[in-house]
Amino acid sequence: MKARLEKIEPGFGSSFTVRYFDDLNYCNTPRWHFHPEYEIVYISNGKGKRHIGDHISYYEDGDLIFLGPNLPHFGFTEGLKERHIEIVVQMKEEFLGSEFLNRPELKSIQQLFERSKVGVSFNGETKKQVGDLLREMLQFDNFDRMLRLLRVLQSMATSTEYQMLNASGFGLEVNGQDHERIEKIYEYVEHNYLSDVELETAARLANMTVPAFCRYFKKLTNKTFTQFVNEFRVAHASSLLADDHLSIAAVSYESGFNNLSHFNKQFKAITGASPREYRKGLKKIVK
Repeated sequence: MKARLEKIEPGFGSSFTVRYFDDLNYCNTPRWHFHPEYEIVYISNGKGKRHIGDHISYYEDGDLIFLGPNLPHFGFTEGLKERHIEIVVQMKEEFLGSEFLNRPELKSIQQLFERSKVGVSFNGETKKQVGDLLREMLQFDNFDRMLRLLRVLQSMATSTEYQMLNASGFGLEVNGQDHERIEKIYEYVEHNYLSDVELETAARLANMTVPAFCRYFKKLTNKTFTQFVNEFRVAHASSLLADDHLSIAAVSYESGFNNLSHFNKQFKAITGASPREYRKGLKKIVK
């Protein structure tokens, strides 16, 4: 799907932007977009979807995300029904000068910026502490906002409560014809992954034979088309696992898998945990 460039201009007297959104003041960005700025996104509560490059997952009870530059992504509160607030901070790497991050005192923050290039999600006490700092930032002038931003970055840089999202921004590196093909394939999978997704149909949308399409898709995304579809299904399953009323078998079926053994194998291969282990982990996060 072709990502649109979002142009971000800090306000007068500031080297970065801080924006606040809630149910009455909705974040109106291009649906699938990218920007050269680093981005911190804090969502106070609720369940939602992360779709960043070729990464798809769900969050529970709000989220705190740090994204590097030029990672295409959807908005993180699309479809979120619970009342919530969202705070977005966007900055260029040199927002305090080209050599600022090279100071020895900022070594941890420099490493954080490097990790963010594949996306990082924070949880636990870090999410709460950083959320509180971001709320405070809204109350202060530009100088004090900058000081608090450094505290935010240091809190994330020294935290162990994070998950690497390993998102790839491959969609930005393809030419116009590839953009059109990928957009058609994304839309086809997104609308059909809970039922039947046919390799022949995807190849036809790309105007290719099946063997040619398989080679093309693997070269472009570094994964097979089947892996791509399974990631959509596993991401959906990870959301359903938050509902204890659904059995593992029911989650498997509701996510487009018709074989429980195959579902368990694919889920563990993609997430690193079995569906049962993943469900136990969700309970710990909610607590």
